[in-house]
Amino acid sequence: MTQRAVDVVIVGAGPNGLTAAIVLARSGLSVVVLEARETIGGGCRTESLTLPGYRHDVCAAIHPMGAASPIFQRLRLTDHGVAWLPARYALAHPLDDGRVALLSRRMDETTASLDGDDGARWAAMLEPFVDQSEAFFDEILRPVRIPRHIGLMSRFGLLGLQSSERVQRRFRGAAARALLAGSAAHSVIPLSAAGSAAFGLVLSVAGHALDWPCARAGSQSITDALATLAGDAGCRIVTNHRVASLHDIPPSRAVLFDVTPRQVERIVGDRFPPAFRNALCRFRYGAGVFKIDYALSAPIPWTNAACAEAATVHVGGTADEISRSEAAANRGVISDAPFVLVAQQSHMDASRAPAGRHTGWAYCHVPHGSPVDMTARIEQQIERFAPGFRDVVLARHVMDPRAIERHNANMIGGDIGGGANTLRQFLLRPTLRWNPYSTPDPRFFFCSSSTPPGGGVHGMCGYGAAATVLRRVFRRPMPDDLRV
Repeated sequence: MTQRAVDVVIVGAGPNGLTAAIVLARSGLSVVVLEARETIGGGCRTESLTLPGYRHDVCAAIHPMGAASPIFQRLRLTDHGVAWLPARYALAHPLDDGRVALLSRRMDETTASLDGDDGARWAAMLEPFVDQSEAFFDEILRPVRIPRHIGLMSRFGLLGLQSSERVQRRFRGAAARALLAGSAAHSVIPLSAAGSAAFGLVLSVAGHALDWPCARAGSQSITDALATLAGDAGCRIVTNHRVASLHDIPPSRAVLFDVTPRQVERIVGDRFPPAFRNALCRFRYGAGVFKIDYALSAPIPWTNAACAEAATVHVGGTADEISRSEAAANRGVISDAPFVLVAQQSHMDASRAPAGRHTGWAYCHVPHGSPVDMTARIEQQIERFAPGFRDVVLARHVMDPRAIERHNANMIGGDIGGGANTLRQFLLRPTLRWNPYSTPDPRFFFCSSSTPPGGGVHGMCGYGAAATVLRRVFRRPMPDDLRV
């Protein structure tokens, strides 16, 4: 591309990079986004991976944090083609005795699916956050800072900083423990680890307050809406432009990196002090993902019909089984009974498959970079709660951690979350700095999911970085219509 000077260059056209581009361009700056691949979106893309007429979300598929995102709401993505489609239940978690624990917008439906007094305990734990959900998500989708709602966030901290296994002890029955454990497993860290409870709590609150929706026509619609808004603001997006060093970046006053810390270190090199370079090189990536997309001749034949009415089904049995599976993946061990996350977008969105047909989306956590084929193990787990599942499979598309990294270089070793969510690294990602988006060089900034508030399709990492650049480099205020 022509090396003419611009105000800002953004490396990477994922949701965070695009969000940063929109905010900065709307602030009157000239912005160029450089994307290594031929298409934009990062982990937020939809493609035809199996048979004609089937549309599959390549990575991100269910979007509770997208629906909650303050910046997505300010950008009015729903006016630009994004429709959040909920199912009757956000989540179903089947058990071997035929029962199913449910996460529903209606608290009474959830509590009724739990054992004995566990329903009352579940409501008592979550209702304070559900009742103030707007304030709650405003707080958690920001960098760590002094909260505006100190009482609410103190209460969350007392619970969320614990391990999931410890918080599960509040419940006596298997259903509530499994329901919380499955959501906590989205942390991709052992459920015995401090801070793992926070993930379970946040996703449970989201299920009650917002649902766990998919995006109509696929996650690609989110990317397309962001690209349209960026173009309308005057931003230029350049694809097939891989950035390997600073020589690949045109002159600019600021550069934002929607890539992970070790990649930034390789690009910027000795422009950073040795101590900071070492800190970036020590950044830890998490366990990987093994993912399968399915073209199905019929819905998944769940034993309990409630599972067919859920956006997501957690397949893993009891909380203890889930804990064993997640601990194994983090120890570098393959589980023969992995915890499997299943999404059923075609139940909510008929555009995903030909009439009468369906899609399936499933993955499990595996050791970082694992080459082991998990197809049989995943399908055995689904068959456990949906006998005859393999009979409705027309085609499958498999991605192990190495394939996931080839598809998206940010997902190193199959890590889809931008880095290991250990408590210290999650709170201090990517390094120990007062402003997590900044670097020792005043021209360079982080804006990827390796910064707060972390993984997920919500754009708030990009927003936080853009706010920092506006303030520090250009001495400009955030536009009033984008202030969150």
